Amino acid sequence: MTVSRHAVSRLGLALASLLLIPAALAAAPDAERQAQLEHLLVQDCGSCHGLRMTGGLGPAITRDALAGKPRDSLIATVTHGRPGTAMPGWNALLDEQDIVWLVDLLLEGYPKP
Repeated sequence: MTVSRHAVSRLGLALASLLLIPAALAAAPDAERQAQLEHLLVQDCGSCHGLRMTGGLGPAITRDALAGKPRDSLIATVTHGRPGTAMPGWNALLDEQDIVWLVDLLLEGYPKP
């Protein structure tokens, strides 16, 4: 039986999402940290996903583009990256509450019009 790289990647994301704490238990970062994270989103994420998150080297990560994608999978992607792509894992630089906050910000719609 041959297993595709895509199937292995999806399995890895699913397993990784099981290790994350539920969002309800994660405290939101304070206002100063939120400002730092928003700056990171624009500067670092925006360098691949576009300054308006509409895509570039990486895919669009606008509210519309993320609609229907499981939140836990998005959190796992930011946490662990996507092997074989330019998407790095951010868990070496960000803690879980930071990552959850960023994913929720994108799901709510960032940047605001």
